[in-house]
Amino acid sequence: MTRKLEGKVALVTGSGRGIGRAIALKLASEGARLVVNDLDEEPAQEVVQAIRAAGGQAVACIGSVTAPDFAERFVGTAVSEYKGLDIIVNNAGYTWDNVVQKMTDEQWYAMLDCHLTAPFRILRAAQPVIRGLSKAEAEAGQRVVRKVVNISSVAGLFGNAGQANYSAAKAGIVGMTQTLAKEWGRMNVAVNCVAFGLIKTRLTGSAAGDSTANIEGREIKVGVNPDLLAAMERGIPLGRGGTPEEAAGAVYLFCTPESDYVSGQTLLCSGGLTGI
Repeated sequence: MTRKLEGKVALVTGSGRGIGRAIALKLASEGARLVVNDLDEEPAQEVVQAIRAAGGQAVACIGSVTAPDFAERFVGTAVSEYKGLDIIVNNAGYTWDNVVQKMTDEQWYAMLDCHLTAPFRILRAAQPVIRGLSKAEAEAGQRVVRKVVNISSVAGLFGNAGQANYSAAKAGIVGMTQTLAKEWGRMNVAVNCVAFGLIKTRLTGSAAGDSTANIEGREIKVGVNPDLLAAMERGIPLGRGGTPEEAAGAVYLFCTPESDYVSGQTLLCSGGLTGI
């Protein structure tokens, strides 16, 4: 049986770990050729090797999505390696929380740079490539639908205490999704958004304060207090946090041919949670 994404070229930011890793592996399992990205080479190469070991194709593009030259390198990797570009998943991200009166400008801009400016730059860099491919296909009498899936959060839809920076950025990505759906429809690109609720990854799995992640030279505290985590899970109608694989499944829905006529939408992947 033909896999649904056979031969497609997919770019996934932040795909060396967690949700991004699960997305990359899912798309590859359906035949997509991947450009994997992570801040660090080791996790990115591990995902590349896992895809190749399963018979797929993948290459890595290492670096921070916030670097000024990243978008061009990322898109350029897809073009140079695979001569195409079909799916873009803007997934990379992290949180850096504080109540508003204690939040620094650095914290504020770090979230906007990662979650909103970086996807904007990637899509801006991709536009000439997609336009050229779309024009050539139209002249040949072909119609190819491409996909963009941006990642938001329940915090972007409903807000969350201590996350003015993250919530603002994730709300912004919803607006950008709706705008790009209008701008890119003429190129046969469906642009959608998935807003995650509580997904269990390394950023939520450790007890708060017990673990940190080094992100662009900053030691950011990660994790959630176990009692708070349990309370959060009790508030989810399905009674638990989601897995990275379940999160990847929601993204995959927007990448399949069955969703070719769906654009400008935000899908809440939260176990039924509709507010926080």
